[in-house]
Amino acid sequence: MPSSAPHPAPEPPIPALRTVAIDDLRYIRETMERSAAFTAVPGWATVAVGVTALGAAAWAARQPSLAAWVAVWLAEAALAVTLGAAGMVAKARRAGGPAFGGPARRFALSFSIPLFAGAALTLAYLRAGQGGWMPGTWLLLYGAAMLAGGAFSVRTVPVMSACFALLGALTLFLPRAWGDALLAAGFGGLHLVFGWIIARRHGG
Repeated sequence: MPSSAPHPAPEPPIPALRTVAIDDLRYIRETMERSAAFTAVPGWATVAVGVTALGAAAWAARQPSLAAWVAVWLAEAALAVTLGAAGMVAKARRAGGPAFGGPARRFALSFSIPLFAGAALTLAYLRAGQGGWMPGTWLLLYGAAMLAGGAFSVRTVPVMSACFALLGALTLFLPRAWGDALLAAGFGGLHLVFGWIIARRHGG
């Protein structure tokens, strides 16, 4: 008489289980890396910031007063923040992740503190009529901001921040008449170069 007990299902082959386990571990590792690092640094938006900074440098050099000169660069800073934020959101959406997740918030917080210091020093310099110190201070503190935020970002960002900081430190000891040219080299040239590198290596 044949047995009515159900036959046990055949066990999957060991190689198939190993493949599934490796895929699961890879997925977990990539998820943890994305959650720990801010990868939505916008390369092409950084290039656009470089282009607008070159225009701002040329425009600022023609201003008749320190207040008008500062106004041009403040307008450029506002435009740069807008372009960077828009590029960050667009890149995050293309990658299918949140634009303002934990890594983005850590980047923004670390980035904003040196910029706040730069804003305070700018007001102090403007009140004292000492505009000659502004280019070096801006470049140096922007490099510090990028370095602070770059601890949670792709590897190219700390390299870019070091270049900004070195250029800013050098600017403090160079003739003040070179200020707009050095700002163009930093906010224009460095953004163009490193924005292109980020776009090519890290997905736009």
